Amino acid sequence: MKFGPVPLDTALGAILAHSHPGAEGRLRKGRVLEAADLAALAAEGCSSVVVAQLEPGDLDENAAAARLAAALVPDPVAQGLNRSDAFTGRVNLNATGAGIVDLDAAAIHDLNRVDPAITLATLPRFCRVEAGTLVGTVKIISYGVAGAAVERASALARAALTVRPVVLRHAGLILTAVPGQDPKLNAKGRRVIEARLSALGIPLQAVREVPHDEAALAGALRDLPGEIALILTGSATSDLYDTAPQAVRAAGGTVARFGMPVDPGNLLFLGEQAGRPVLGLPGCARSPALNGADWVLERLACGVAVTGDDIAAMGVGGLLKEIPSRPQLREPR
Repeated sequence: MKFGPVPLDTALGAILAHSHPGAEGRLRKGRVLEAADLAALAAEGCSSVVVAQLEPGDLDENAAAARLAAALVPDPVAQGLNRSDAFTGRVNLNATGAGIVDLDAAAIHDLNRVDPAITLATLPRFCRVEAGTLVGTVKIISYGVAGAAVERASALARAALTVRPVVLRHAGLILTAVPGQDPKLNAKGRRVIEARLSALGIPLQAVREVPHDEAALAGALRDLPGEIALILTGSATSDLYDTAPQAVRAAGGTVARFGMPVDPGNLLFLGEQAGRPVLGLPGCARSPALNGADWVLERLACGVAVTGDDIAAMGVGGLLKEIPSRPQLREPR
């Protein structure tokens, strides 16, 4: 693509680089100049105009954006993404339903290295989305770009972006209470957890409230319906062998991890019982604010296995916004 000022008599069919106000109306940037446009410019005393001129093998910005977006999302239904029509060199990629973003970061890095004019910006991997959420945007920065560069970028990042849909159909929740506990605490916990699940499209099938006791908790877990079991205790879990993790073991399950390098969210535990995940929620889950348990719950909801290494890797970026209602703040006032 050529860019720069040219005499009016050579500008026919070129792309106007900058908007031009005029007596007969504004000529907007990106317009392909016609004979009438050039005549209007000449009548205003212009002898040259700044334009972009495509060369053989170049694609205009919209054609380039559409071609790249089609390569990124060749199967919109399977990938859970809609492609918008190209406009001003941009194609938006929007989620068709609830889920989490999955992507090939290395492929997207390679795409963005091909030519500075060819760009793709996305949400982070595993970011939760809803129907309509903008997941990625293709933008061709210049008015035209070499077709060969678009083809190379398309090949490098084919199908590199998707939304993993929610696969869990229902959940169960156990709340424990310690002597003297305000009933409002568990009522609030239930309400906030139910809202979290609702945002993922997962109904809360059953709620059990039991004393904060290993045997009572184990019995409730054995009988709890749901494809995932959530446990929110009245007394915080403080060790891998504390009451709630031990109850999971007593119910025939296992506990793979206690603790995570995300704050708020440190006191999470993750296990398995009766072939389903068990998620021990930290006390901060009573707040609707983002915490580390959200990241684990969202992956599990979308059928993504979560290992101890996965949780360990959440530390980078894991310092989340403080929840003012926490009993013990990171930085005392």
